[in-house]
Order: sequence, then structure tokens, then C-alpha cells
Amino acid sequence: MEIFRNPNYNFIGKKKIYLGISALMLVIALGSLIFKGLPLGVDFKGGTLVYLKLADRPNEDALRAELQKAGLQNARIQRYGKAENNEVLIALESTAQSSGALEEGKNAIINALRQLPEGKRDLNNIGMASLRDYLLEKDPLRLGTDAATRYQQIAEQITHFRDAERSGLLRSTAELNGVVPAEVISALDQDFVTSNVAVRNVEIVGPQVGSQLRKQALLATLYSLLGMLIYLSLRFELIYGAAAVLAVFHDTIITLGVFSLIGWEISLTVIAALLTLIGYSMNDTIVIFDRVRENLKFLRREPIGSLVNTSINQTLNRTVLTAGPTFLTLLALFLFGGEVLQGFALALAAGILIGTYSSFGFASPLLVLYLERKGARQSQRSKVEVAEPARKSK
Repeated sequence: MEIFRNPNYNFIGKKKIYLGISALMLVIALGSLIFKGLPLGVDFKGGTLVYLKLADRPNEDALRAELQKAGLQNARIQRYGKAENNEVLIALESTAQSSGALEEGKNAIINALRQLPEGKRDLNNIGMASLRDYLLEKDPLRLGTDAATRYQQIAEQITHFRDAERSGLLRSTAELNGVVPAEVISALDQDFVTSNVAVRNVEIVGPQVGSQLRKQALLATLYSLLGMLIYLSLRFELIYGAAAVLAVFHDTIITLGVFSLIGWEISLTVIAALLTLIGYSMNDTIVIFDRVRENLKFLRREPIGSLVNTSINQTLNRTVLTAGPTFLTLLALFLFGGEVLQGFALALAAGILIGTYSSFGFASPLLVLYLERKGARQSQRSKVEVAEPARKSK
């Protein structure tokens, strides 16, 4: 499939414009990273992530007000999953060192959002073992010696029905009619209420773990770049590898600058997207450089700028056909994939746009500038070598 038929665009002729655009983007990105900083998520700073299902459609402002009323000032709230599932993720940063303090953060979030009458317990957030122990103590069926096995089964039936049939959220104990005996429901009505929030999952990250994750993410990025530099230096020349790695730095810094400018947090999924971007961006640049190497065999007398420009045009269809559908897929993921995936989709979508641009607007111009200057120096040296014998002969 051909989108461009015999393209002949003068990319290298505008290399100074492209390098100027890159320099401007880098200045803006670095300025934002220096002055605004990079917003790190709980994964890297430590804290508590609580995944909740609500009975009604989430109102972020109302949730934030409830959390602030409970003294949780810096909680981050975002929706995830399908809109009809009424699910939210609440992230609470913490510098606490003990797991107990982090557990308190989880409990503080839950207690701030569910308002229980005094002396009542929450049927939507009780575990099977605790529910079994309650039934054993109350013994609503008057079972005597057979109570342990029977109440174990009833507790399992209630929690399974709640989690599997009602997605973790009972609206009232009346929903248990036909699931468990009426005497059990009557006992539950005395001591339990069904709150409007259910905990789906809790993740607790300590500050030390967050620090290790930061270090590992940085090392993973640097090792991948070093490996690619060595590979490209062996396959091509050092200058090809250096230009490709500089282009990846260019793409990564600008992508991180985007996150800094808009204030989106960097999570582990965003780091995964950045590592994917490194490979994707590098692949685009290698395709062009490989074509340059092939053309050097047949177009040796061509000026290097013209040769590289020809190589870019020859690979233009491949670049657009590869990047275009991928970008559209990521755009759909960004728009419809839910907030949990938006950071991942944004990092890759922005990275693909910047990476595609940098392959012809940054890496290739850098290569041409270096080779032109190298050629000029060699030409000057040849003139000097020719002139020396001529002066001696006189």
C-alpha cells in the first residue's frame, strides 16, 4: 500500500528549522522539569492506593470534600473502568515508614467515605472470616455443635453473592433473600448496614519501595539506551548510534516535559510506556539509517544531505503506515480506555508523534551535520597535503 507515490520532500533542506523546533521543545520541556518538577505517583513516592466501587455515580468534588473533612488534603481521585461500574481510584501519598501507618491511611480513606451509624458494621466491607465469627457468636439458627461448618458455608454464600453477583456492593440485606435463611438476614439487620462504598483492592507502597522503583526505572532506561548504542555502533558506525541515542533522549525528555506541563503523575505504567517508546523511536531511526547505509553503496557521489534526504523519502510510506495505525489505536485507548490507562496511552501517543518527527527532524539532520563537517575537514586536510609538496618543489 502506497500513501505517497514517489515522494521527494526536502526534509534535510529544512534541517536548521527542524533542529530549531527541537531546541525550542527541549527548552520548554527542560524548563518545566526544572521549575515545575516531575509529578511522581504513589508508585515512586510511597503511599496507599485504594480501589473503590460506589453505589452511585462518582462525584469527584464531593469525594474530595469528604476526604478533606477527614483531614486527607492531598488525595488524588480518578475514575477507572467502565462508567457504569462507578469505580474510582484514590491515591494517598505518605512518607510513613511503617506498614501500620500506611494501613491507617487506607482505613482513613474508607472511613471518610462510608458513614456508619454508631454501633453498626459494614456488610459490604467485611471479610468472610469475620462474618463467620459474627454468625458463630450470634448463632441465629440455634445450631449448637454443628454451627462452625454451617456458618462457614453461610458466610461464604453471602460474600460470594456480594462479590460475584453484586460486584462487591449490596444495596440492602433484602438482596440476600433466597440466598441465606431469613433468620440470618434478621440477625444481620440488627448489627449491619450496607454502605455506599466497597473496597475492590488496596495497594500499599512504602517509601523505601518507591525509592527502589525510581532507581530501577532509571537504570532500566539507561541500560536500554546503552545497549542500543553498542548495537548500533557495531552495526553501523559510532556516529549513527550516537545520533539515534540522542534522538531517543530528545523524545523521552519532551514526553516527560508534556507530563510535567500538564501535571500528570508518572506511574509504573508510564515508565513501561517510555521504555516501549525508546524501542519504537529507535526502530524508526534505524530504518532510515539502514537505508542510508544501503544507498551509500550506489550513490557514493551524491552529497550526504541529498543521500539522507532520498533515504527518508524512500522509507516515508513505511513510517506513516507503521506510526499512523498505532497512533490511532493509542488515541482510542486514551479517549475510551479509562483514566487508569490514560497515562500509558498519552506517553506512547505523544512519544510516537515526537519519535516519528525526530527520526527525520532530529537524528537525520544531526547525522548530516556531522558528516558534512567531517567531509569538510577531510577536504581541507587533502588541500593542505597537496599544497605542501607544491611549495617544497618551488
